[in-house]
Amino acid sequence: MIKIVARRLIKPECENDYIKLAMEMMEASNAEEGCLGYSLNRCQEDEHRFAVIEYWKDQAAIDAHNASEHFKRIVPQYDAFTAEKYPVEHYVEVG
Repeated sequence: MIKIVARRLIKPECENDYIKLAMEMMEASNAEEGCLGYSLNRCQEDEHRFAVIEYWKDQAAIDAHNASEHFKRIVPQYDAFTAEKYPVEHYVEVG
């Protein structure tokens, strides 16, 4: 299993639009074969910081996700809402 954490600081005036679009992405992603979980999360210390936390079966599932219609359509739209983007991180369990 591969876990992905994608974080963004969202402009306060754009939060509702960002959440609406991110929820569409979450619903479509959770329906994909190979997706073991996909959630949108708000930081408790900074309400404008969000993290998408994803669980994928393997790299092939991530590649299929990245090639999906909803990924290619939605992800580029996030930049208009973003004040700061952080590097996307991939994790695998150690033990």
